[in-house]
Amino acid sequence: MPFRPFSEKLRLMWLHYLVWASILMISFFSMLQADGTGRSALSACSSCGFYALIVYGNIYFLYPRFYQKRKFIPYLLGSIALLVVAGLGRGYVSLYIRNPAFAAAPHWVDTWTHVTFLLSVTTVFILSFIFRLAMAYFTLKQQSEKIAWQRSQFELRLLKAQVQPHFLFNTLNAIYYEAYMEAPKTALLIERLSDIMRYFVDQSTKEYVQLATEIQFLDHYIALEKMRIKPEPEIIFHRSFDDQRKIPPMLLMTFVENIFKHGIDKISGNNTIHLSLYEEDHQLIFQTKNFLNKHADPRQEHGLGLKNLRQRLTILYGKDFDLHTTEDNQYFIANLKFPLT
Repeated sequence: MPFRPFSEKLRLMWLHYLVWASILMISFFSMLQADGTGRSALSACSSCGFYALIVYGNIYFLYPRFYQKRKFIPYLLGSIALLVVAGLGRGYVSLYIRNPAFAAAPHWVDTWTHVTFLLSVTTVFILSFIFRLAMAYFTLKQQSEKIAWQRSQFELRLLKAQVQPHFLFNTLNAIYYEAYMEAPKTALLIERLSDIMRYFVDQSTKEYVQLATEIQFLDHYIALEKMRIKPEPEIIFHRSFDDQRKIPPMLLMTFVENIFKHGIDKISGNNTIHLSLYEEDHQLIFQTKNFLNKHADPRQEHGLGLKNLRQRLTILYGKDFDLHTTEDNQYFIANLKFPLT
């Protein structure tokens, strides 16, 4: 079902209004016969005001600032202070409104009366605490339902999206066989493109892929890029790792894509690219090194791919990774290190 946050908030707001209006009317009519209309109305309004102070002071201030953060002692002290202020305030204001003798000569009342003042608001505080727990429960339940709905919609869109690419794969395969006899190089390009697209559809949505599969995808991408660049760049790829290791998909792609997007100098043709991928102490280390492109367009945007990669690594590994780039007068070097599973 669709999620409508604004309608939910509006309904909750009207529910609050209805509850407080009911409490106000009950308080008013319970005192009407003894105190008359004017005093009953004033007393009911003052009582509701102090009750609201307790309820909202607890659920919107004390509970989220202290209880949710497991700061129980500050929460207890804050709750006591709130009860004292609200309890004594309500008690003395009620005496002033309903007792003409007290109104004529206000004074401190005895200890037992103070205790009754505090007890009269303690129940309200307990109810507010229970209400806040219920709010937390239903909020969590609502979020879970929203996530489940979004996930079902995503899975549905994914299933729909997979139909067209697989149809396209079959079409590419048909074109490949037609081109193979007449233009083998074109057929090879089609085959590489088909393999890359199949990786996007079948592998990139998984949580982990085999390192061998990820490297095969990189090899296809590099081969495709080399074929369109003249003269072809020289790629030196050193690798030393266990092929059966698994990593999240597309983590290595950003470095290589950045080289072909920003680091290829088509004017000078000096495009030697060094790639190094190896395993050390249960960490995968990937380094790329290429000549600085002296003829790059200064208007071209840089750094977005690396920024997105860093955000993704933070989600996956927290602070347990290293991503940095350096450059000198000749080379641009990118380094990535993250844990292996």
